[in-house]
Amino acid sequence: MLVVNAVIHSKQEDMAALKNIISTMETASRAEPGCDDYTFSVELNNTNILRITEKWHTEDDLKAHFGMPHMDDFQKALAEYAPSSLEVKFYDVKEIELP
Repeated sequence: MLVVNAVIHSKQEDMAALKNIISTMETASRAEPGCDDYTFSVELNNTNILRITEKWHTEDDLKAHFGMPHMDDFQKALAEYAPSSLEVKFYDVKEIELP
């Protein structure tokens, strides 16, 4: 499983302007083959930080996601409301169950 963890620092008014495209991105991404989770969240203690958490079955599923129309729309909107910083990390993980 691949996990993507992104942290976006932005102004609250920019995040408000992106709300509809974020909602579309989240819903459309969750419907993609190989997507187990795709969630945007705003930190409770710092509402200028938006986090994206994704879980994908395979690297090919994630690569296909990058070519989706809703990803292109999201990238264009993000360029229009450029964040002050964006950090994205990719992890190849093995799920375990604890007793």
